Amino acid sequence: MAALYVTSLKAGVGKTAVCAGLAKHLDGDGRKVGYFKPMVADIREKAVVDSDAAFIRKVLRLKDAVADLCPVIDRGGDLTRNIKKAYDKVAKGKDVVIVEGVWRLRPGAKPVEAAQEVVKALNARVIVVEPYTAELADTDLSAKYRGFGESLLGVVVNRVPVRRLEALSERFSSGAGGAAVLGLLPEDRVLFGLTVGEIAERIDGEILNDAAKSGEVVENFMLGAMVVDEGPLYYERRANKAAVLRSNRPDMQLAALETSTRCLVLSGGVEPTYPVITSAKDKGIPIILTQGDTGSVVNTLEIALGKPRFNQPKKLPHLLKIMEHHFDYRAVEQGLNLK
Repeated sequence: MAALYVTSLKAGVGKTAVCAGLAKHLDGDGRKVGYFKPMVADIREKAVVDSDAAFIRKVLRLKDAVADLCPVIDRGGDLTRNIKKAYDKVAKGKDVVIVEGVWRLRPGAKPVEAAQEVVKALNARVIVVEPYTAELADTDLSAKYRGFGESLLGVVVNRVPVRRLEALSERFSSGAGGAAVLGLLPEDRVLFGLTVGEIAERIDGEILNDAAKSGEVVENFMLGAMVVDEGPLYYERRANKAAVLRSNRPDMQLAALETSTRCLVLSGGVEPTYPVITSAKDKGIPIILTQGDTGSVVNTLEIALGKPRFNQPKKLPHLLKIMEHHFDYRAVEQGLNLK
């Protein structure tokens, strides 16, 4: 049985997405795949269902309880021993277990130090998810992750601008950067978009109609400001969008509904007019109503877009297509000795 530890030096850079893509690919090849995401806390509190663990549990059709896949490990005990014990519980009968990295084991500890302890305890190979930056082309990845030693399987660079893919691919394929680069995953609006339901949750809004479409992914946002163009011409510029408007602008709301729109986000708390509600229902476009003003709604959504969640079923097929073209599955299988 092989353990694969997927980690990063920063939070919110795509570890869950990489774990899900790998898990689904290996599962599709007929391997028995497990998942493990330990959480470290100072004290045990009321169990909270981790949405990432619940999502991958469903993807892999695992029978383990979410609490076992994502156990809370008491920081006050023997951490590595307790993590190993919890890991052994979900690893039984598996060909490979994908471990989503622990961020920190102890206050003040660096992420690499935490990972090293767990990697040693689980005898795991390591994949590091590295977010794209302009400085990446000049970064010595081998030196940056030297602490993992021979356990390091490789690095995945996430959110690479499409215009930079070819140049980075040529650089890393030539051996520059030291560590093996297993994948350069391009920026993608679908993967890093928010769903209708997530938007409503983040802005404390109410979905007035077609709540069944809360899982639809919003790829673009448009602000319904005063514009020179007629409404429909303005809103045709972006597809699969959320149109953020004041609730007292039914003219712009109706215009947005005539174009490719995932949802209307109405600020100000005023109920939409009958024609707007009727048009939205006829077209199956959810309306989200929030009490907040437009400025606060936009600020909240900007923050949310900076830390997107992957645990949405509609994102998985899209991710798999991207990884099929931009990720070296064979290198991972060979590195884990999976026959």
